[in-house]
Amino acid sequence: MQLLVSNDMVTKCRGDKQQVTTYKYQRDSRYFVKIAEGVKEAGAEELAELGAENIAPEFRGIHFRADKSTLYRINYLTRLASRCLAPLISFNCHDTDTLYKKTKQIQWEDFFAEGNTFAVSGTVSDSAFSHSKYASLRLKDAVADYFREKTGKRPDVSIRNPDILLNLHIRHNKAEISLDTSGGALHRRGYREETVSAPMQETVAAAIIRFTEWNGSLPLYDPMCGSGTLLCEALMRYCNIPAGIFRNKFGFQFLPDFDGLIWKQVKKEADTSIRELPQGLIAGSDLSEEAVSAAKINIMGLNYGKNVSVEKADFRELPGIERQVIVANPPYGIRMREDENLEAFYKDLGDFLKQKCKGSAAFIYFGERRYIKKIGLKASWKKPIKAGGLDGRLVKYEMY
Repeated sequence: MQLLVSNDMVTKCRGDKQQVTTYKYQRDSRYFVKIAEGVKEAGAEELAELGAENIAPEFRGIHFRADKSTLYRINYLTRLASRCLAPLISFNCHDTDTLYKKTKQIQWEDFFAEGNTFAVSGTVSDSAFSHSKYASLRLKDAVADYFREKTGKRPDVSIRNPDILLNLHIRHNKAEISLDTSGGALHRRGYREETVSAPMQETVAAAIIRFTEWNGSLPLYDPMCGSGTLLCEALMRYCNIPAGIFRNKFGFQFLPDFDGLIWKQVKKEADTSIRELPQGLIAGSDLSEEAVSAAKINIMGLNYGKNVSVEKADFRELPGIERQVIVANPPYGIRMREDENLEAFYKDLGDFLKQKCKGSAAFIYFGERRYIKKIGLKASWKKPIKAGGLDGRLVKYEMY
């Protein structure tokens, strides 16, 4: 038997038959998380806290090294990353024929069982390829044709809820095919049953809560809570509730070397660290009755959600929020009523913070940066957070 070593796969060769035995992630234990711009530094810190090593941020996310338990833990607990990818193979690729041929060399039955559905997502930049959708389609066809030629049946494609999600990334004519070990976007926590217009993405809300460094020593209040995403993320962080607690499956369960016993232990350790939320520690309000209703429904879906108070109130009429941590994602653009004057709104917010929030620290996310100067307060710091098509800023104000 001859051992053939390519740049990313180890194959055994008997005559004309090749059998893949090792994939790229298995050889170097390196994975990649996608994460929003402005959150990478915090994301690298979080990965280190969860046990990752050799952490290396790059332009679209973070590379890291992890053993199986750490990979499972990151998928289950990360609050900041949106996806975690396990690279299977990478190769030079200048055309779709090469992509098709290389894809068919992977032994796909290592990942697929009968009846499994799949989908492909892809990105292309600075390469001979002009359309990521066409490149993704060629990868999908190669996988489907692989099974059709082997078994006479093509696996079904499921865009909404695939069992296996493959990722294709082509940059500078270098292609990498990965399996999404998350099995779908990690920002979809599962607690959001009701929404209002333009809700904040859960990973962005989690980043904001992390940047506040809130530890529960002071109460936390959101005076414009919308559907309650910031409140939910604050609750989950304080109570140590795993971000993936509502997920029924993860993509890493389809890896050929998945270890169910290790995953069971990781999950048990995380679940047993959940702690209770004291009454009155987290609260919020909103001017919209619809938003308050949505926030209550979403929060009640979480452990200890009953200990979070949400009421209908205009922040301008609140009695005051002193010696607390204030978080807010104020309405902007499409989130505003048509008759609302944005400049006056932000001036009122600045006046409220200055006059009624003594001893508090406020962390305000501006989806549109031009309104920062309208608030009329001196910022302690500003952090860029790009998400959902917005180049926003999180700004900290301290009211002495």
